[in-house]
Amino acid sequence: MSAHLLLVDDDADLLRLLSMRLTAAGYRVSAVPTAEAALARLAIERPQLVISDVRLPGRDGLALFDEIRNHHPSLPVILMTAHGTIPDAIEATARGVFGYLTKPFDGKVLLDKVGQAIAVSATTDGSARQESWREPIVSRSSRMAELLAEAKLVAGSDASILIRGESGSGKELLAQAIHRASPRAGKPFVAVNCGAIPEQLLESELFGHVKGAFTGAVANHRGLFQAADGGTLFLDEIGDMPLALQVKLLRVLQERQVRPVGASQAIPVDVRLLSATHRDLEAAMAEGQFREDLYYRLNVVTLHLPTLGERREDIPLLANHFLAKLAAKYGKTLNGFSAEALEALATAPWPGNVRQLYNVVEQVCALATAPLVPLALVQRGLRAPPMEVLSYAEAKQRFELDYLVRLLKLTEGNVADAARLADRNRTEFYRLLQKHGLNPAQFRDDADVAS
Repeated sequence: MSAHLLLVDDDADLLRLLSMRLTAAGYRVSAVPTAEAALARLAIERPQLVISDVRLPGRDGLALFDEIRNHHPSLPVILMTAHGTIPDAIEATARGVFGYLTKPFDGKVLLDKVGQAIAVSATTDGSARQESWREPIVSRSSRMAELLAEAKLVAGSDASILIRGESGSGKELLAQAIHRASPRAGKPFVAVNCGAIPEQLLESELFGHVKGAFTGAVANHRGLFQAADGGTLFLDEIGDMPLALQVKLLRVLQERQVRPVGASQAIPVDVRLLSATHRDLEAAMAEGQFREDLYYRLNVVTLHLPTLGERREDIPLLANHFLAKLAAKYGKTLNGFSAEALEALATAPWPGNVRQLYNVVEQVCALATAPLVPLALVQRGLRAPPMEVLSYAEAKQRFELDYLVRLLKLTEGNVADAARLADRNRTEFYRLLQKHGLNPAQFRDDADVAS
């Protein structure tokens, strides 16, 4: 079967000429005039190669490439331009474009370049399917390549893995990738942040509860271990888990069964456990804050995620990847960063790692008024304290949950007192608790927390 090529150029005459030349060479050719039309075509059928002009109406060729890279990372792209300059070529190839042709070009040069790209596409198509497990992890650094090779190796076993890394370095993303590379890939991946759920709720969330286990338990509740049965459970920030729950987690791992709060019978579970922390667990053990037996049970294999500063060659790649992704969110046509802006990003300190870079790019994207992001906007984003850009609805939801948890802790689960402090009637306050899945009984000192 002949290789399928997708041509993108707003010059109808050149499009016709190229189509004829490539069809004569034995290729199957589809031709479209805009980046938008190309993306629509890609949604229907995936070719072996895309050949696009850099100058296009609306979204340009580099922006099209970024979009292709996001959704089809192994699909080669050749860019053409009548305005080729060395800096343009360097930027295009640095971003991963397969080839760069300056118009007018010789027919033989075109066919040679297309032949090379098709050969690469043919050899990577099979491996691309095998490598799809790590597709969301954008990287070309040697540090990350070594880590991912190790992750792929241990993914095939059922060994518990402890992922270590600073906050914002992408521990959950790596955990998801390991799950996709494992024999459990077709089963659920369930993640929980042990530090983000109040202690009173964490046991019920992990192990479940039965109807009547405590006041407000009006129905049986499946815990996350049951939800992940057959698949993978990821416990993020395991170092923040209270000691009492560490004992119960260890029992679950040893016995491979859970007993919901208030239940008399244990339920068998088949779960592969991944955990992560930014804390020094050895120091926590020395201080009596983390159980040594649990540590060795979780730490069969350790993977160390590098900081963003330890993989600086990935910063331009990540920044452009995030920009392309966020431009769609804000409905903007953004082609990339100026050379000075990219250099500022690549050399900046990143204490918040990849999460901070994402937040800076989102701030820049929200404020950008030109297709090329200037240095001044990046400097402004870098000067701003690291923050997560949330929608108003998301921010309100997060505030409500934190506020309600604080009130219930303060009043030890007394709804009348909490509603009075919030200046809300009890019916409305109960509705808020129900909306956020909060049970006031679990904030009381006499709550039944047996397991």
